[in-house]
Formats: sequence, structure tokens, C-alpha cells
Amino acid sequence: MRKYGSAVLLLLVGAAVLRISLLGDLYLRYVQTGLRPYLIASGALLALLGLVHGALTARAAREDSADAVVDGRRDHVHSHTGAPRVAWLLALPAVALLCFPPPALGSYSAAREEAGRAEEFVGTFPALPAGDPVELSLAEFGSRAAYDSGYSLRDRTVRLTGFVTREDDGTWYVTRLRVACCAADATAVKAEIRGVRAPEADTWVAATGTWHPRGRLGSADAWPPVLDATDVRPIAEPADPYEER
Repeated sequence: MRKYGSAVLLLLVGAAVLRISLLGDLYLRYVQTGLRPYLIASGALLALLGLVHGALTARAAREDSADAVVDGRRDHVHSHTGAPRVAWLLALPAVALLCFPPPALGSYSAAREEAGRAEEFVGTFPALPAGDPVELSLAEFGSRAAYDSGYSLRDRTVRLTGFVTREDDGTWYVTRLRVACCAADATAVKAEIRGVRAPEADTWVAATGTWHPRGRLGSADAWPPVLDATDVRPIAEPADPYEER
């Protein structure tokens, strides 16, 4: 079996990549939508290499077996090819990804996000679309709340979507993680929710309400933004749980 180790590892990794990228939307937990074709191509290539390597190893074994028949008896041929034993550790994450794909990042990752944010210039923002409630990403809601000198959020009803994060003092937030490329570079963006009791942590919700101004625009006191909620309802986790930067 050891001589087929490299082929098995290639097949496992290739199958794991194809499992999350080709057979559903699991890949969205880890990378952006635009990277899907590259994942599919990589998984297919790895699986193909595994099959080719396995076929070549099997053919070499048959040839060695035939050459080993000398003077009417079969000599034992010991093959030292294949993956070293330590390489089998690489199979563990591949098997885990095949059988137990990890969930998207949640409240634990958000809690570890640094509170400091770079200073941005206060300015005017484009007008919001007509009609209430208006759907906003958490990033846009936060930017308008903290930096919009035109106060475009004033007297508007907005709806925010994200998962619940909570603090020990009872403060809770609708939170979303933003990615530029993949889950490894995720950063948290959130809005504090007031007026409605907090659901369980990591519950996905749609929160509807109005902006609660606080702090001077552009200051640290204006962050995180606050929503006076009139309705918070649980929803299913979206296929793409992240916001793009």
C-alpha cells in the first residue's frame, strides 16, 4: 500500500477540493466567488495526477513481478517507492474536508478582531435608494454612520443581515466578516443593536430599524454604529456568508 501513498494523497486532496468547489457552495466559506474556477481546475488536476501516478505505479509493479521470476521461482521484490509515512499526515485535513467541512468563521473570529481602525475623511455619500426599509451591508451602514456629513441615514429605515455576537455586559451586535481573497484575511464589521433582546450567539438574523447617532463624525466614539431595532428575525445562513471588501 505504501507505494501507492503518493497517488492516494493526490486523490484525497483533489477530491476534497472538488467536494467544496464543484458539488455545492461550501467553497464560499473559505474563498471569494471568483476563485471557484481555479479551485475546480486545481482539484481536477490533483485527482488526475493521482490516477496517472497510481496507474504508472501499478504497471511498474507488474513489470517488476514478471522480471522477478528467475529459474522457475518468484523472488520477493521490496519496493521503496511511495510517500514517506509522515506524508500521510497530509491526508487528515483532506479527509476532514471531505467528511466534516468546517463552518464559516463566526463570533470567535470576530471577537479577536482588533478594535482600532484607520482614520478616514468625513464627506458626503450618494443618496440612498428610495423606499424603506433599505437593505445595506454592514460596511456601508457603518461608513455612513461614522463619516457621512450629509447624514443620509437620518429618518431612514434600514435592514442589516449578519450573525449575532455578544459581550458579557449584554451588548450585542449584528456582525459580518469581510474578505478580500479568502477566510484567512477576514476582518469583522458590525453594528450594535438596541431595543430587542439578543438571540443566541452565531444566529443569523435580519435586523430592521433606524440609525441611532452617537459621537462626532470621524471619531472613535462613532464606532461601532448603532441601530435602534424594531424587528429582529432569525434567517438561514446565506450561501455566501462574507462581505467583499
